[in-house]
Amino acid sequence: MEVNNAIQKAKENDQIAFNFLLHTFWNDVFGFLMKRTRNENDAEDITIETFSKAFEKIETFDEKFKFKTWLITIAKNTHSDSLRKQKISLSNLTTEEDEKRVYRIKDEAPSPEDKLITEQNLAELLKNIKKLKPHYQQVINLRYFLELSYIEISKEINAPVNNVKIKLLRAKKLLAEIILTKQ
Repeated sequence: MEVNNAIQKAKENDQIAFNFLLHTFWNDVFGFLMKRTRNENDAEDITIETFSKAFEKIETFDEKFKFKTWLITIAKNTHSDSLRKQKISLSNLTTEEDEKRVYRIKDEAPSPEDKLITEQNLAELLKNIKKLKPHYQQVINLRYFLELSYIEISKEINAPVNNVKIKLLRAKKLLAEIILTKQ
């Protein structure tokens, strides 16, 4: 069966012609909608709706145009309608109180000034850590920057866990003294 013949028969309500047109143009319409929706389920739903609308109004099809172009236009409009409906339903779900609540939510993200202060403090802290003896620098680095456990540190520096705890305690005390003498 050829497309123009199928269109004529479909206008006469021939089910075989409808099946032929559906089978012939399904991939074109579905592919078009996949590009637009990027969602297989949505593309399939809108494709079905497109063919339903097209077959319902087949008698309005003008043979001067290509059938595929007509279907793609219906698909585009159906997709636009579905987006509009989604937008409307979303706006209906939010109340005025919801919108006011959004503006009262506190932004907990650090401001650029906070980030700068943190970076400056970190740079100052690193300078102070460098004033410690190398073995104290090492345990502070492993514990607080690499976030290793006491057991992992003990394996790394080949020392008993209790020694690691004492070294860290001593390193923190010395670091605190360095910081306090600068103030």
